[in-house]
Amino acid sequence: MALLNFAPNIYIQEYPIRYAGCHFNSRMTIIKLSTGQLWIHSPCEITPQLKSEIEALGPVGVIIAPGNYHHLHISSCQNAFPSAQTFICPGVEKKQPKLKYDAILHETKPEEAYAADWEQVLLQGNRVINEVAFLHQESKTLILTDSIELIGDSTPGTNWVLRFWWKYLLRMWNVPKPAPEYQMGWNNKALAKKSMERIMQWDFEQVIISHGDNITKDAKNVVHSAWKSILG
Repeated sequence: MALLNFAPNIYIQEYPIRYAGCHFNSRMTIIKLSTGQLWIHSPCEITPQLKSEIEALGPVGVIIAPGNYHHLHISSCQNAFPSAQTFICPGVEKKQPKLKYDAILHETKPEEAYAADWEQVLLQGNRVINEVAFLHQESKTLILTDSIELIGDSTPGTNWVLRFWWKYLLRMWNVPKPAPEYQMGWNNKALAKKSMERIMQWDFEQVIISHGDNITKDAKNVVHSAWKSILG
């Protein structure tokens, strides 16, 4: 599957995953920075063909492990692009203690390697799942991992197990909500609300999410609806 040009200087790649019997897709995002280097978010396995496609876009400067459920293919990306810097969400270092990285992502301060292009916030208040949210300022694109999932009738790559859970048990089919791990893991909703309110202050018009259909219309209202259990 070739890289998809989502927007100017933004490319995405979907890839299948299997989790607890459910089949669905995840998504890698690649953005060309103002420096000309590439910023890779939540990479998939980098095959020789995919490596060639990425190299045709420019040199890879930054690899991001944005959540403690989004780190499995970081080493593959590092092997393909050994000169890139790697930044990880807090908690990844515990799940992959042998993983080499340059820094753990800060709560709000973007790393110098990409600070000119981005805002970031560490979503806090959950005992199960960690995630860093990013705003690409030039394109007004919010990039999330598991804090919103939007899986439904138009979503490719799902199987009957996932559809059963999402439709009848979780009530998430065609409804944007945080991943089930988020919903089961809130332990400090006041802290979570503070993180989400900061994100809602950002100027974004579209949202790239890791699982499900990207949000390209009425993005602010969709995000607020997805997070209404915390935001109120």
